[in-house]
Amino acid sequence: MGTVHWRKTDARYKKGFPMTVAVPTITDVVFDFCGVLLDWRTRACLEGRFDDATVDRICADDDPCGFFGYEDRMDAGEDFDSIWPDVVAEQGERVAGIFRYYIAHYDDALPRMLPGMERLLRDLKAAGYGVWGLTNWSHFAFEKFPQLAELLQGTIVSGVEKMHKPNADIYELAMSRFGLSPESSVFLDDTAKNVAGARSAGMHAFRFVDADQARRDLESLGVRV
Repeated sequence: MGTVHWRKTDARYKKGFPMTVAVPTITDVVFDFCGVLLDWRTRACLEGRFDDATVDRICADDDPCGFFGYEDRMDAGEDFDSIWPDVVAEQGERVAGIFRYYIAHYDDALPRMLPGMERLLRDLKAAGYGVWGLTNWSHFAFEKFPQLAELLQGTIVSGVEKMHKPNADIYELAMSRFGLSPESSVFLDDTAKNVAGARSAGMHAFRFVDADQARRDLESLGVRV
């Protein structure tokens, strides 16, 4: 375990408290893809191809057209053909047709890597940390951003494994397959429930905001890059 030293201006130092506190020794960082490494925007796939009012409705936070719910089912391992009858029955042929288009052109919803994230991956690797992926989608990402395959040492894909964040089994699989210890690993995800799931599996975890905040969060655990 590493240590952090109290500053001499700290009140506990003046009162004679111990000079060190235990902090974890972090060896590995695990990244979600969409919303962390990659900019994920449903709107980017649909805008200009369908009328604005329909796109606004599909992309609304309360998910009135069910797109994010259907994606969750696919993330958990259901294939498109098994979900399709439900989409038609629940949303009608027109919206269902847009959902089919969306899935077929999903790479358009991933317009770029988020600013600073490729640099963070490279800095972590250069400093000797392990970097790994834990995501719902993979083939679109690796085809469009081949640097991910270069930088990540391995990736767990929920749809392939038929496991789903935030359930503990997918984090435990990542630990086992990658040979990691939860107490020395950090997980970054943009969704609060997935962060909570990782913590319940014994990992350190932070909700991702941007690359600068990610660096600060990692630094709080002693990661130096």
